Amino acid sequence: MPAKTGAEYIAGLKERPREVWIRGELVEDVTTHPALRNGVRSVAALYDMQTDPALRDGMTFNSPSTGDAVGLSFMIPRTADDLSQRQGLMSRWAWYSCGMMARTPDFLNVNLTAWVAAAEYFGRNRPEFEKNVLNYHEYIRENDVTLTHTLVNLQPRRSASVVDNLDDQVALTVIRETDSGIVVRGSRMLATLGPISDEIAVYPTRTHLLGEEAWRQAFSFAIPCDTPGLKFLCRESFDLDRPHFDHPLGSRFEEMDAVVFFDNVEVPWERVFLLGDVDMCNNYGGATQAGGHTAQQVTTRCVVKAEFILGLASLMVETIGSGTVPHVQEKVSELIVFLELLKACLRAAEADAQVNEWGVMCPAAAPMQAGRNLFPRMIYPRMAEIIQLLGGGSLMALPAEADFETSIGPEVERYLATDSASARDRAGVFHLAWDVACSAFGGRQVLYERFFGGDPVRNAMLMYNTYDREPSMQRVREFLDRKD
Repeated sequence: MPAKTGAEYIAGLKERPREVWIRGELVEDVTTHPALRNGVRSVAALYDMQTDPALRDGMTFNSPSTGDAVGLSFMIPRTADDLSQRQGLMSRWAWYSCGMMARTPDFLNVNLTAWVAAAEYFGRNRPEFEKNVLNYHEYIRENDVTLTHTLVNLQPRRSASVVDNLDDQVALTVIRETDSGIVVRGSRMLATLGPISDEIAVYPTRTHLLGEEAWRQAFSFAIPCDTPGLKFLCRESFDLDRPHFDHPLGSRFEEMDAVVFFDNVEVPWERVFLLGDVDMCNNYGGATQAGGHTAQQVTTRCVVKAEFILGLASLMVETIGSGTVPHVQEKVSELIVFLELLKACLRAAEADAQVNEWGVMCPAAAPMQAGRNLFPRMIYPRMAEIIQLLGGGSLMALPAEADFETSIGPEVERYLATDSASARDRAGVFHLAWDVACSAFGGRQVLYERFFGGDPVRNAMLMYNTYDREPSMQRVREFLDRKD
């Protein structure tokens, strides 16, 4: 089966209903429920880009199994050109949502593609796991499977280290092994796109390491989202069922976050990739270098998002005619600096890419880590703040689309027009700014970016412990030893 269409994606969700709960309601059909349907349509639009004759160039490659056109994010990059070509796909998909949808399918596609290239690593746990990884990647590639994932165990108390405190009654735990597979019970968070995905991958994350005794929580597997006993508990939807004019982002790009409950879920052996080996589960990320490939997707999306915010801010300034004000110029210039920093991180990572032991061309880790640490801490929260500061009262004086069609419409047109924009155009720009920086959707974006890559303190600890600082220290030692 070649790269799927949006209609095929939607049909697959309809054919395989899953247990999804939102605000006390069991969702009958995720493709039609008001809280989820527009997110489904946006994902469907991404798949349509792969098959539209006018758009599909650079979005697919020929399957090594069938020769059919399959999604480019499933390609194993062997050269710098491969990385560049794949980055082009990532950018085009990111621009569809202006960088607002973080869990588009390419994120996990490139992750599991890094696994398959390093399938031998999984076979060191159990020989059959190597074959499982190879077969699963072929399956998701040939069927264009939409994947979500869930990485973090819920914990009764937090730990000050990168090792989690796990409770068998709460954390996702292997209950038993059977002839047909393993049975797991417990909970995980946070499955973004989970309710509207085909399958869910479950594996450890580098920022939440397993302790020596956590062998029952040491595993990696993937199962369909309609597997019996699998349940998704959604947060409140930020799609308020309003027109695109009033909520241009929230009405389109609700990708939904969910806590996942596993009620004695059986995972077939052919879907298990790691099991019971704490060290292998803790170290698989470094061994496969999958994080570098997902980081390319993340940084590409952040570049798109930063450019979008810069464009929006500039349009706001143009609309209200504030471009000659010094503090306005200062703030827009700050956005330019952020954008160029992110572009430099992405370019450096690709320019310094190297082939790993599995023959995969991998982006350089350090520039990606720098960008991923900067964006949630310093860049995106500040970008949202700048939109608020530039918008001021215009973010509050916002007529709805319906107001233009009422008896008060002529007055709205007369009093809210500016020298460079009609009242309707002004309202459209500032509704978008509101959805970026002030609405519930915008608030979720800031929070999500803060923790998208995991606990920022743990990420900093990992960078501290993995970054090679010895060359820098040696230069200082040499200077201290100078006698001239």
